[in-house]
Amino acid sequence: MGRKERCTPLAKSTVAALKAWIREQGKEDSRTLFPSARGGPLSADGVQHLVARHVATARKSCISLRKKRVSPHVLRHAAAMELLQGGVDRAVIALWLGHESVETTQIYLDADLSLKEQALAKTNPVKSAVKRFRPDDELLAFLKKL
Repeated sequence: MGRKERCTPLAKSTVAALKAWIREQGKEDSRTLFPSARGGPLSADGVQHLVARHVATARKSCISLRKKRVSPHVLRHAAAMELLQGGVDRAVIALWLGHESVETTQIYLDADLSLKEQALAKTNPVKSAVKRFRPDDELLAFLKKL
């Protein structure tokens, strides 16, 4: 993620949950929203550890997670795909993810099979009988000269 600082809008329900979390912590003046076990800011490794721990717990009751790799990066990719499927423009998604260009975001979006299936479903197949190609004499003569 390049250790960039990002600004991300939050849903109203997320803001309410964060406010409740801050009240529960009793430290409204603290600049660390998610502290580590030692009280300092949570590192990237700390986030990865927490995700892995919660995924391990979830795998016990969610069979579909057992064969999936879940990481903060995978969650980030999933969020980008949800935005795309929700009709959000690719340029907006790039801004949301903190990418400097839409081309970087495109890497996230290229692999979505369900999106490709939806596009395919919108096409109309050609309604004609399948016929075998039969070259005319002029084409056959040309090919023989080669």
